[in-house]
Amino acid sequence: MSTHNPIVFIIDDDAAVRDSLTLMLEQVGIHVQSFDSAKAFLSAFQSDFFGCIIIDVQMPDVDGLQLQEELSRRKIVLPVIFLTGHGDIPMSVRAIKAGAMDFLTKPVIREKLLVCVQTAFAEAEKRVGEMIRNQEMISCLAKLTEREREVMVLAVQGRSNKEIASCLGISHRTVEIYKSKIMHKTGAANLLDLARITRESGLSN
Repeated sequence: MSTHNPIVFIIDDDAAVRDSLTLMLEQVGIHVQSFDSAKAFLSAFQSDFFGCIIIDVQMPDVDGLQLQEELSRRKIVLPVIFLTGHGDIPMSVRAIKAGAMDFLTKPVIREKLLVCVQTAFAEAEKRVGEMIRNQEMISCLAKLTEREREVMVLAVQGRSNKEIASCLGISHRTVEIYKSKIMHKTGAANLLDLARITRESGLSN
């Protein structure tokens, strides 16, 4: 996924709104792609899309909140900004709790929208960085042998070398050798770093 030239993906069934937002953003050099429905966006989505999404709430077939749920289900990590003319507090709370960056009302103030978009772009870059790091961590952990993984799991649980040796039926010295190999393969600086790597990769168990 490239972090060059982020794009704002506008999803709104109102052509006038799409045109207005597109003009507003393109005037300051922001790249835009617009879609008239959630289905159109999902059909066009590619894994290298980078930027953020501005979504209308009330749309036919699939509304904005339903689209947000679908994005989460598909693990699409593009930050979401809601922009609606028919919002209320419960709706905005639901959207924010589900991870939306902001919940704006139409007509939106240009400066406020631009601040939200730049904040969303920064968040998008952060999320991509985390995805890359997690992929690297998983790749490193995949290099471990089954025995090394067993030692690692016990080590990050805080077990001593003696306890690990007893649990696995191996010598204290063999545990030390396995730990050394684990640190080398994962690039962990110490046990705390190893625990962080296994936790963030989701492979700590």
